Amino acid sequence: MSPRSALVNEELRRRSKERLLHAAVELVGERGYEATTLGDIADRAGSARGLVSYYFPGKRQLVQSAVHRLMHRTLEEALEREPRTGDGRERMARAIDAILGLARERPVLMRQHMAGLLQAEGFLPCPEQRRLGELLSDTVARHGSDDVEADYPMLRALLMGAVYAAVMPGAPMPVPVLRAELFARYGLDWESGVPPDTGAPGGTCAEDRTDTARFFATEPEAQSK
Repeated sequence: MSPRSALVNEELRRRSKERLLHAAVELVGERGYEATTLGDIADRAGSARGLVSYYFPGKRQLVQSAVHRLMHRTLEEALEREPRTGDGRERMARAIDAILGLARERPVLMRQHMAGLLQAEGFLPCPEQRRLGELLSDTVARHGSDDVEADYPMLRALLMGAVYAAVMPGAPMPVPVLRAELFARYGLDWESGVPPDTGAPGGTCAEDRTDTARFFATEPEAQSK
């Protein structure tokens, strides 16, 4: 039997890493961070446990990368959904709804993510986070910012604060209230983005985003779709 080519090996490594990211999102969302071990993630991914440390320095890095992947792909999907638009106000509304939607639909995962950012290791830069930052910076620019370098961190801080408020144990704020506050700040119409699901101001409705497999491509053809 001839040895596998470098391209085949690279593809296998990519798919293994994707499975680990997907497994991390699923397990932390189901059990929480502390109750999820690296062994659990490797088992769910169907990977050898040694591969986890090969790709990631530790559990915190793996989980942050996985959540940032989920966030940036959710945001990307929201910004580019049909009908596609270059309107800055509509794109800002879609961005806000995408991130608040994750807080509403995946409260355990997002709560654990926010808690992780407050740990000693803090914020851990990774390619997934950089892509998320690029999408948010572009959204700020299209919304009409004259100073993206200052306005992007403010948007990021406001979204993080809203997520934290939405998932705070024991005293969560309703997502509709947070949405209304952010929409008012950025001068957005309530009907923009994902339309409200009630007659009165409040709430967002969206397609079911609980199945995240499409964000973690483990098959070669999935990358070209």
